[in-house]
Amino acid sequence: MSERGNVTVMTLGFLAVLGLLVTVVVNASAAYLERRELMSLADQIALHAADGLDRDEVYTTGVRDEATLDAADARAAVADLVPSDVRLSVRADGDRVHVGLVRELRLPLAPPGFPGVVTVRAQATARLHLLP
Repeated sequence: MSERGNVTVMTLGFLAVLGLLVTVVVNASAAYLERRELMSLADQIALHAADGLDRDEVYTTGVRDEATLDAADARAAVADLVPSDVRLSVRADGDRVHVGLVRELRLPLAPPGFPGVVTVRAQATARLHLLP
């Protein structure tokens, strides 16, 4: 019984598994780094948006123990911070502002039959607290 060629088949199988492993690691690393960047941006935007105090309420009723945030003012305050390829959602809830970011990431290595684009999401919340 001849065993010629068995090493070639094993080597090709090993290279295929190694190629898939490299693809998974590279794509997972790219998605992880993108998510970290998006989370950092979401934190920055949430902190900046928390400065969107409802000025009309402050001027008419004065400063109370709790501040009220205005979503429109918060959105206007962060408009310049958001890159054009990122979808932004800002929601004000009393003295808190909730920020959501969504970006499409093109994977560096997309094998045939797999999606070449994934969606990366990040959320952050900040609270405006007035000191007496």
